[in-house]
Amino acid sequence: MDKEVSRMGVFKKILLVVLVGCLAWAEQAIRPPQQKLCGSPGGPPITAPRIKLRDGRHLAYKEYGVPKDKAKHKFIFVHGFDSCRHHAFIGTEVSPDTIEKLGLYIVGFDRPGYGESDPNPKRTPENMAFDIEELADQLELGPKFYVVGYSMGGELVWGCLKYIPHRLAGATLVTPVVNYWWTGLPGNLSTEAYYMQLPQDQWSLRVAHYAQWLTYWWQTQKLFPPSSVIAHSRDVLSRQDKELMAKFEKPENSLPVRQQGEYESIHRDMMVGFGKWEFSPLKLENPFPSNHASVHLWQGDEDMLVPVTLQRYIAQKLPWIKYHELPGSGHLFPYLKGMSEAMIKAQLSIDD
Repeated sequence: MDKEVSRMGVFKKILLVVLVGCLAWAEQAIRPPQQKLCGSPGGPPITAPRIKLRDGRHLAYKEYGVPKDKAKHKFIFVHGFDSCRHHAFIGTEVSPDTIEKLGLYIVGFDRPGYGESDPNPKRTPENMAFDIEELADQLELGPKFYVVGYSMGGELVWGCLKYIPHRLAGATLVTPVVNYWWTGLPGNLSTEAYYMQLPQDQWSLRVAHYAQWLTYWWQTQKLFPPSSVIAHSRDVLSRQDKELMAKFEKPENSLPVRQQGEYESIHRDMMVGFGKWEFSPLKLENPFPSNHASVHLWQGDEDMLVPVTLQRYIAQKLPWIKYHELPGSGHLFPYLKGMSEAMIKAQLSIDD
């Protein structure tokens, strides 16, 4: 009997050790690694000009176009998912002649956690809008400026329209990502669009929305496939996108987008973009009731990342938006020859 009790005691101790070990492994697996901040010991070097925000964080930026003091129109470009300041297509794809003729100054910046900008664990659409305003003020862009946001960066333009419309000369949303949980989206339409995604993307967004604390683990574990976008899968590219993608797959176009770590860049993007917003874009009122400025939304009807059905509904609910739908185009249409130029001219109300 004493031996049996002794064996049970040993078994319980072993079970406790195993349980503690499993919990320690689980805690380690879901905890993101420490960020490698630019300029910190062992971290990536600082190579770009940066501003220091009021809260002490830094934003890295890149300027395009004519000098600020000679510019007629000043634009801030907000890059998309897994991108950086170097991907400001209104600076790289618009012809130099047009930039010079129209007097365009463009600044692209690394959103928090991307490239060489410091992370912001408290990132929201609201504080990102104020980051953009502070960037404009520190660069002395004047009382009003244009914003152009692409894909996930397009989501942040909604924040600008909500929180800093008085600073905007106009706004362009280019295939902006839609949060399936925004208030005002019809349940049947949102559900239908949601299930058009690959199963792995459905699960990635569920985690990002309902269990954000699991996001890092979900995107790095090996049991289930991660987000197809994070994995750079071609399965989510349209025919046109695959043709344009060749442009980005050249070795010389490889950029240190995630160099500070994936959690505060691409994972944080998913949690903010598909998390619970403090407002719904569908509830916005016209930010320019006197029509002194305009808002444009551009969308390809074969975009496999952002459902055109949801974009059409948003444009219908917000009639003050000038909606441009491009037949046969996917998510990368801004890189079509002449497309970025057309978007700039539409924003500036310039006819060819």
